[in-house]
Amino acid sequence: MRAATRTGIAALPAMLCGAAAVLGGAASVAAGNSWGADYFPNVPLTTHEGKVVRFYDDLLKGKAVAINLIYTHCSASCPLETAKLAQVQRLLGDRVGKDVFFYSISIDPSRDTPEVLKAYAQKFHAGPGWLFLTGKEQDIQLLSSKLGLSSLTDAARRDGHLPSLMVGHEPTGQWMRNSAVDNPRFLATIIGDFLGWRDEKPQRSYADLRELPKIDKGEYLFRSRCAACHTVGKGDGIGPDLAGVTTRRDHCWVARYVAEPDRVLADGDPIATELFARYKDVRMPNLSLAPDEVAVLLSYIEKQGRGR
Repeated sequence: MRAATRTGIAALPAMLCGAAAVLGGAASVAAGNSWGADYFPNVPLTTHEGKVVRFYDDLLKGKAVAINLIYTHCSASCPLETAKLAQVQRLLGDRVGKDVFFYSISIDPSRDTPEVLKAYAQKFHAGPGWLFLTGKEQDIQLLSSKLGLSSLTDAARRDGHLPSLMVGHEPTGQWMRNSAVDNPRFLATIIGDFLGWRDEKPQRSYADLRELPKIDKGEYLFRSRCAACHTVGKGDGIGPDLAGVTTRRDHCWVARYVAEPDRVLADGDPIATELFARYKDVRMPNLSLAPDEVAVLLSYIEKQGRGR
């Protein structure tokens, strides 16, 4: 992993606290937007369509944006980040590209050419309004620092970064950071709330809720870690339909593949290699699941498969 890209002293992170935080607000607006042209570098980047753009003038100025950092050969959080953000885009519909713009910036520009990024975007069904960007390594390092998407501890992580999403509204100078692998519906909601969108549909009151829904650990793991790419009995998604997977495959193999898919693929396992090729070279992320989590997850998938 290109850990050096993620280092540096970030100005924005110094003002962040907690999992989600807002930068700016009324004070910064009154001061003339501290997070504008004088703060963000106007470095050139190249889109996955091969167009050269300037970060501030073309991508940021006057816009609402959601920005994360990825690299296409990542075997940890990046595939999950991208799959979740694809779901957020579908939930937001035509607002993406009109009311908010998505930018995924590669931190591995030596390998992530526009052609590679275009293929990656297509694998995850990225739609209009979402750009995948590359550029010079030093420029991307500067951007990641300025955006608050890097920290001095990133190099110690297995894939060199935290899966964070920065949501910003450049005209007002307000910014918020949240986990990029959170529930897509939750992410879509907080983006809308942050940007002041009003949902005219009546919402069910918490007063009407008589009993909290019961979700066991296996269901929770599947929904939070797997559902962005897989279904059980509803057809292939970004990855294969998992109905009957523990009967089609050796159970021990499935457990090991779920626990460490990157290592299984790197070892040249023929099944993993065939799946990697069949599903357009999308890497199954290593989710760092403990053995007991793997067990309950597979148990849930088996139960769901039997119910169909």
